[in-house]
Amino acid sequence: MAEIEMKWYVMRAISGKEGKVKEYIDALLAQKGELSKHVSQVLIPTEKVVTVKNGKRSVKERNFLPGYVLVEAEMTAETQGVLRETPNVLGFLSDTKTSTKPMPLRPNEINRLLGTVDQITEITEEVDVPFSVGESIKVIDGPFSGFDALIEEVNAEKKKLRVMVKIFGRKTPLEVSFMQVEKQ
Repeated sequence: MAEIEMKWYVMRAISGKEGKVKEYIDALLAQKGELSKHVSQVLIPTEKVVTVKNGKRSVKERNFLPGYVLVEAEMTAETQGVLRETPNVLGFLSDTKTSTKPMPLRPNEINRLLGTVDQITEITEEVDVPFSVGESIKVIDGPFSGFDALIEEVNAEKKKLRVMVKIFGRKTPLEVSFMQVEKQ
């Protein structure tokens, strides 16, 4: 039996209906019919977006490529027909406007696309906190440059520290960013 060659294709969908398209195709694949032999996965590239509204931070996912759904498939005439007739699908990306044959993505394109999405996810989730509560630091930037301080609170999300600086014999609270201080 010949080896099935799976390639990535881009389906154009009605903007905002990408999730419905994915659900519909996933439901067809779950039925273990003929389509499941030719389609291995369906993806909607998303990215995490951090928004601050009224002082509250929220992380939401949004489509990285609105109006597009990625499909890894062996593109036979039957597979192409079933996918093209999926509700909310406008068609496939092809090499010309008059061509009806779907154009597969090159391996470097799909690697860059999926790598970019993964990279964005990693960047938003990685938070390196080089400071801890109770640690002694020195302010190196701003109006309190040169003062020694003691860390009272660490806010990793905003990359800020609440420290106590001794000015004229009195402890004064101060909020500084990670870049404005150094360890002693």
